[in-house]
Amino acid sequence: MPSNAGTTRLVIVESPAKAKTISGYLGPGYVVEASFGHVRDLPRNAADVPAKYKGEPWARLGVDVDNGFHALYVVSADRKQQISKLVKLAKEVDEIFLATDEDREGEAIAWHLVETLKPKVPVKRMVFHEITKPAIQAAVANPREIDRDLVDAQEARRILDRLYGYEVSPVLWKKVMPKLSAGRVQSVATRIVVERERQRMAFRTAEYWDILATLAVAKPGEGPRTFNATLVALNGDRIATGKDFEPTTGRVRAGAGVVHLDESGARGLAARLADRPFTVTRVEEKPYRRRPYAPFITSTLQQEAARKLRFSSQQTMRTAQRLYENGYITYMRTDSVNLSETAITAARRQIVELYGERSVPPEPRRYTGKVKNAQEAHEAIRPAGDNFRTPGDVAKELSAEEFKLYELIWRRTIASQMTDAVGSSVSVRIRAVSSAQEEADFGATGKTITDPGFLRAYVESSDDENAEAEDAERRLPTLVKDQPLTADELAAQGHHTQPPSRYTEASLVKALEELGIGRPSTYASIMQTIQDRGYVVKRGQAMIPSFLAFAVIGLMERHYPRLIDYDFTASMENELDEIAGGDHAAVDFLTSFYFGSANGTGDQAIAHAGGLKKLVTENLSEIDARSVNSIPLFTDDEGREVVVRVGRYGPYLQRALPGEQQVSTPAPSGEGEEGGSQGDRAPIPEGLAPDELTPEKVHELFLGGGGERKLGDDPSTGEPILLKSGRFGPYVASGERKSSLLRSQSPDSLTLDQALQLLSLPRLVGVAPDGVEVFANNGRYGPYVKRGEEFRSLESEDKMFTVTLDEALALLAAPKTRGRRAAAPPLREMGADPLTEKPLVIKDGRFGPYVTDGEFNASLRRGQTPEELTLEQASEMLAEKRAKGPAPKKKAAKKAAPAKKTTAAKKTTAAKKTPAKKAAPKKATSTPKE
Repeated sequence: MPSNAGTTRLVIVESPAKAKTISGYLGPGYVVEASFGHVRDLPRNAADVPAKYKGEPWARLGVDVDNGFHALYVVSADRKQQISKLVKLAKEVDEIFLATDEDREGEAIAWHLVETLKPKVPVKRMVFHEITKPAIQAAVANPREIDRDLVDAQEARRILDRLYGYEVSPVLWKKVMPKLSAGRVQSVATRIVVERERQRMAFRTAEYWDILATLAVAKPGEGPRTFNATLVALNGDRIATGKDFEPTTGRVRAGAGVVHLDESGARGLAARLADRPFTVTRVEEKPYRRRPYAPFITSTLQQEAARKLRFSSQQTMRTAQRLYENGYITYMRTDSVNLSETAITAARRQIVELYGERSVPPEPRRYTGKVKNAQEAHEAIRPAGDNFRTPGDVAKELSAEEFKLYELIWRRTIASQMTDAVGSSVSVRIRAVSSAQEEADFGATGKTITDPGFLRAYVESSDDENAEAEDAERRLPTLVKDQPLTADELAAQGHHTQPPSRYTEASLVKALEELGIGRPSTYASIMQTIQDRGYVVKRGQAMIPSFLAFAVIGLMERHYPRLIDYDFTASMENELDEIAGGDHAAVDFLTSFYFGSANGTGDQAIAHAGGLKKLVTENLSEIDARSVNSIPLFTDDEGREVVVRVGRYGPYLQRALPGEQQVSTPAPSGEGEEGGSQGDRAPIPEGLAPDELTPEKVHELFLGGGGERKLGDDPSTGEPILLKSGRFGPYVASGERKSSLLRSQSPDSLTLDQALQLLSLPRLVGVAPDGVEVFANNGRYGPYVKRGEEFRSLESEDKMFTVTLDEALALLAAPKTRGRRAAAPPLREMGADPLTEKPLVIKDGRFGPYVTDGEFNASLRRGQTPEELTLEQASEMLAEKRAKGPAPKKKAAKKAAPAKKTTAAKKTTAAKKTPAKKAAPKKATSTPKE
């Protein structure tokens, strides 16, 4: 689309990838440049606060709470170069188009750009939900003004999260452990996961039995000759199933009125029913109809990608971002199930081409969202354009990850406009009378699909991996009332009740969505944050809370229950929605939350206990650190109370008789091992889930006071060889000898021979010609050989046990290399940094993988893998490191001055200089995370 003659326009988008795609759709006279996301934000730490504000009492927060919650925004160091470029470009053009994303966050970025660039030329806002040529040209032709209501809502959210994080996090530092964080949504998400784990810990399994009958018809017509039926009632009373048992006791619920069969009862009844006639007593047939699923919104896309593709929420959103920026799908942060008329037409046209006229309903399908507090007026997530490209059309253009996600979105979109799946379902009851005159009723169900409709394109998955798929058929023979049947087999089968399943990222997103907590743009970051903070770890797809999470949530529940209340958190989302709609003032909302004033908030006033400020300051003295860092488990057979303590070196078990654990003085900062309370202690092995701390497992961990396992006896000494868990990890011990496991060894698979090898270290390789002994050993930096004070690294851990004297002497004779060993090849080459254009690589370091540009290094965060890390993430991580400046070099120790020159006057001067370094309060340098 050509610009007006002689007019030059600057179009600012968020990412370089988007800029590249859009620039191809605009004609001459347009300059497309990226802002690289957010251009400014609240200060991250004291160093970010401009000098003129450092003395202000509110500088720590970055928000002047006493003056209308005015926010102090600073341009981040890694964005200054790009801002300078944008400022220069803004002076050279006639008009500026802000083309950031069309949600609240994108609107806020557009506003920040205006505030930062201070352009002298007209500024317009252009929005689009897909990056295609028609959409971009339409957006340029129909710009609008920046929506200040949306900006206010996003700014209020940002300030709210800052106040919450900066006021509540220090409480956790003082009472649980340093460097922890609390957050308005992350704390609620953590609470949901912790509550589910508590249910699992309290769960008591129950056993119940029934009978599976394989029944046969005498003269089969349509359908199979045999089918399975399950015992459902005995003498008119229903047979107990899993839902009839109390989860915390394992007993049948009071008043359930069911027959609870045990193994002997089921086997006995099966024997009494053997060779008895079976008769059909009831046949009910109903039509089956299943409507298609709605098109994807952000949360359902994350859920299905997790179920079908095993993608994490972050992985799904990163992949979707790439698909969006390159013009393959519409905007991926939405809670609208709506499809435009153009999209509906494209879908229906493609259905006819691929599946025939009969697969399209007479009228287009319209969907209504069920998401609580749905807000954004976007389309659902669908293939971009007026003519959808099939997965086959784009297969060669996309990576494997992108192709899988695109196909998922394409199939879901197409299916949403197809006909219903129809068929019939049958329910059958069969009775047999046992030799003891017991009336046993069996039940069977069947389903036949006569027209699969939309199921030809898409079948939704379930969080329950054992659940039957929607398109699965269960065919029964044609049966009629009073029809005789024979039993080919009667098998008693036992079942155990199961604890509630742990949350996956997909089901946790679904839970948050149903509660009205969080928004499409935040779900993926919430999942990542609770893992980065160490509150949740993933085992496969399951999300397991740490004991640290138990301590944090326990503190919040006891002392700040309102702050993690589900309805209260959802009500805050409601108020933010009202601000976005222009129906509520942001200042009133923030005042109510922080100071407790209900001014202007009506029925949704969130003033509680005088507001957040009063709540976190007045109640601090009431919080007992020892209590919140103690998670009770049970009382053992000897009357000892068994608890988990969250210590500064990790969680550990403690048991003592009632009253003994209160003898010691509580230790601050997380109740570390220095607390000195009485009672036995045992470390908790890393990776052990809270619900796995059963009485049996706890007893095992307390054996020997350290959770040990005997591997066998040393054949040379006769002493037992024990595998133990210590503060620095697993190790083997025998008598006075100890040795840590190697990096390549696992405690679960360690053998006696391996333990004997470990205990042989340091291994005497031999004696050098000059009489000095040569040893092989494992050290802080890996395996090595040693002769006197000379050391050389070995190429592998195995070499410690096989290196010969000649090999060792040859190594020791070689000149030392500058490094400890030859540099290993990088784990991954990522390409050029978008900000500095330096090549980025991921390497494996002593403390795990890290990304580097050759000058600055940044360790990968918890949960990140070298394979999943994106170039944008790596660039951002290094930009943060760059902003902090290079690490200070250690100064060589100065030689002590001669005694005669050390005068009292100089000592006094030095003493006077020291306090000057304490001018900035230490507290201001610690930055809690929102």
